[in-house]
Amino acid sequence: MASLVSAAVMGQSITPEFAESYTVVDLGSIPGVPTPYGGVTFKWDEPDVLLIGGAANSLNGAIYAIQVERGCDNFITGFIGTAELFATAPRIDGGLTYGPDNILFYTTYSNNTIGQIKPGSTEADRVVELGPLGVTGSTGSLMFVPEGMPGAGRLKIVTYSGSNWWDATIAPDRNGTFDIIDPTLVVNVGGGPEGVVYIAAGNPNFLADSVLITKYGQNRVDAYEVDANGDPILSTVRPLVSGLSNPEGAAFDPVSGDFVFSTFGGGNRLLLVRGFEAPGAAADLNDDGVVDVFDLLILLSNWGLCSEVDGSCAGDINGDCVVDVFDLLALLSSWGTV
Repeated sequence: MASLVSAAVMGQSITPEFAESYTVVDLGSIPGVPTPYGGVTFKWDEPDVLLIGGAANSLNGAIYAIQVERGCDNFITGFIGTAELFATAPRIDGGLTYGPDNILFYTTYSNNTIGQIKPGSTEADRVVELGPLGVTGSTGSLMFVPEGMPGAGRLKIVTYSGSNWWDATIAPDRNGTFDIIDPTLVVNVGGGPEGVVYIAAGNPNFLADSVLITKYGQNRVDAYEVDANGDPILSTVRPLVSGLSNPEGAAFDPVSGDFVFSTFGGGNRLLLVRGFEAPGAAADLNDDGVVDVFDLLILLSNWGLCSEVDGSCAGDINGDCVVDVFDLLALLSSWGTV
């Protein structure tokens, strides 16, 4: 196992506005991934498997998979083993995310395309050229607006060249992949954007639904509130992380809720921002949408100190690495439909 967590992160820091609620963690470089790094996401059916672009922007660009190591509190602490080739993706850049039907979408630079990889494929099943669709410059990144957010389901494309934010939709092409429909230029976000992640209102210091953008050219991560279409409102910009070195692709950890992003050069590292809410209800231990006797039985069957062998800790609702009366009280206070 490889495990590396650093509290002092080579000059990177949370900005004062967010410092009481969030911390930044450096996991270092990922074994087996050729540099520089590109986009990041988590495998749709294996939330402990991280996918990341390697040899980004080159003809040898590809997507690699590595299992993450977690502590009993579900936070990532490092990597297990060495990354393996997942799929070829020549010129992959900062965009890497799943879309409808679990198609893996990625952006390329500097040839301005979006690739689509079907489940089980090891290379692109379709590559869409964005120039003929009117998208100028070159990506950059992309992201689908998640369910529950304004503009849910819409495709957002950002260009590194020009720093423009585009809005589009997609439609099935009858081959198991998707057409990209009518990209429309919305706004210029500046800074050479490379990663895009949406944030739900209610997270600490986020009163409105928002989006985080990693800005390669400005070495920081900015937060914006979004409008009814899921597009950033420029007047609301707030820097979240500063002092970075070439921030690149970005994603959310589907287990812990951490904001995860890579760097293109700058040591080629994986960084985390902690403090965001974890998905789902913590007391709904079996994820069936209700806190009931079945969750209580899971908690009681795991009573005591959490495992130091595999990091498992079902029932540790408050994340202190022990299942005890405080977790029991938390479960009982959440009883019922979630």
